[in-house]
Parts: sequence; structure tokens; C-alpha cells
Amino acid sequence: MLNYIGAAIIMAAAVIGVGFGMCFATSKAIDASARQPEASSKIQTILLLGCALAESTAIYAFVVSLILATAK
Repeated sequence: MLNYIGAAIIMAAAVIGVGFGMCFATSKAIDASARQPEASSKIQTILLLGCALAESTAIYAFVVSLILATAK
């Protein structure tokens, strides 16, 4: 039973953290693109790379929560 609770806490923390991080990065990228439209393609590339890294953090948390949920 505690395995499931631990898995749920890990997933909730990861999803909340990744969500806030991606929202913050997106808002800053929009601000940067508005200030320097000529650098928009570079900003978009860096934004997509950062979002991919944030998503990988969520995937790692999902794997850890699956391991916890299936542990005996």
C-alpha cells in the first residue's frame, strides 16, 4: 500500500514541477521573441531542447514510480 502512495507522490511532484518549468520557459521564450524577433528561431530551438529535457525528467519519474508500485 505504501508503495502506491510513494509512487503517486513522486508522479505528482514530477508533473507539477515539469508543468511549472515548461510554462515558465515558454513565457520567457515568448518575452524574448517579442523583444528580439530576429532571434526567434534560435530561441525556439533552445526552448524545444529545454522542453524535451523537462519531459525526460517526467519520464524518469514515471519509471521510478512504476518500479515503486511493482516492488514487493
